Formats: sequence, structure tokens, C-alpha cells
Amino acid sequence: MVLTIFLQVAAAGQSFACTPVRVWDGDGPIWCAEGPRVRLAGIAAREMDGSCATGHPCPNASAVAARDGLVRLVGRPVGRSRQGHVIVQARPLACRSTGSAVGKRTGAWCYTSTGQDLSCEMVRLGLAARWNRYWGQHRCATFGRS
Repeated sequence: MVLTIFLQVAAAGQSFACTPVRVWDGDGPIWCAEGPRVRLAGIAAREMDGSCATGHPCPNASAVAARDGLVRLVGRPVGRSRQGHVIVQARPLACRSTGSAVGKRTGAWCYTSTGQDLSCEMVRLGLAARWNRYWGQHRCATFGRS
């Protein structure tokens, strides 16, 4: 029997792979098979009850539209958990941690296997709002391509 130790919060600046297995809403968390729960960096999406958290930017897109858009970007839905998460089948993401994102979540910039920046795509599609406080100097570019 192999014992796997799951990483809870990746240190800021650390790169890691995340194979999505569950998605909660449009900015995460994304549950990774490798352990972390990723909160996408630099963006805000509506909560699943349709509200926007106090002090967060509030996009026009509904929570369901944002969640389903993120699911499509990372892979494809294959079911639902008892808690309401969308269970996904997906290829690994390449992520870079921005550190803790409250609780046992890792804030991160993540890129699909085709190089799409998830945070940038969510904003471009109108499914999430750019959160300038956490966006910093990030630039939207395709990862791994010249």
C-alpha cells in the first residue's frame, strides 16, 4: 500500500501540478488530485448563492455560468458530489502559488495544457471580475508558448 501525503497550501512562488477533480465555483476552489485546493489568483466570481462577498468585485455573470465556464476550461463534467461540487475529468494544470488564500486553499495562477491562463480567460469571457488588489503585475499571456 502506498501512502500519499497531500500538500495543503503551496508556498508563494512554488510551481505545482494540479489535476482537477472537483470545482466549486467560478474562482475555485478547484480540488487537485495531488492535494491542494486552488483559489484562482486575481479574480472574483459570484458565490454559489448568487451573492458577491463584501469588498470583492462583483461580475455580472451568474454563479452557475461562472462555475460551468471554469469546468469547461479545465475539462469536462462527469458528475456531482454530495456537497454540490462538479466532479471533473481533466488534464493537469500548471500552477504557480501566490500563497495562502484563506483556510487550506492555495491562491495560484494556473494554466491549461494548451497554455490558457485560467484567471485571464475567466475575465475575458466575462465570468469573473479582475480583482486589482490581488492581480498585481500579472500579465495575460499564453504559458509555454512564444
